[in-house]
Amino acid sequence: MALGREAYPLDLSSIIGPEGVIAGLKTATKKQALQELAARAAEITGVHERTIFDILLERERLGTTGVGQGIAIPHGKLAEIDRLFGLFARLDQPIDFESIDEQPVDLIFLLLAPRAPVPITSRPWPRSRACCATATPAKNCATATRSKRSTRCSPNPASRTQLKTPRVPPHPTLSSQEERARHRALKGH
Repeated sequence: MALGREAYPLDLSSIIGPEGVIAGLKTATKKQALQELAARAAEITGVHERTIFDILLERERLGTTGVGQGIAIPHGKLAEIDRLFGLFARLDQPIDFESIDEQPVDLIFLLLAPRAPVPITSRPWPRSRACCATATPAKNCATATRSKRSTRCSPNPASRTQLKTPRVPPHPTLSSQEERARHRALKGH
């Protein structure tokens, strides 16, 4: 089934307005870029610049938001806002953003979301119809947990064993060092 525009009531223009587009942002480092974007986001959202910057740095500590091919998508959740906000910046010169492909970044899309759940009518994505762990309808999922980092579906205790990596039995003729190397190879490390 193809989803038409009516399935996504949220328009990109409701997230990012003309004041949220920065052409030719002059910055030399990732930290400086995040500071500049936090300052612009503060003007748009009314949230203190330092609060936004701290949220962005906290997220970057979890792992880079440089997704590759010259693009970074720094993001965070703020209790002080009640809708999604975005900023788009094209950098004057590409910078090192510690991207997953190790390429410099020249396009940054900053996304700020409310800490409280976004009402279903404001979501730009459809609700998931399946539990991520068991591929069963989400309504049959035992619990849904929300942590600081993510929202995920937790299967019922009976299906948890399906999620575990199968234990590899020891090889009868290998030394412990060879055995560790074999385990790493089997796990794909």
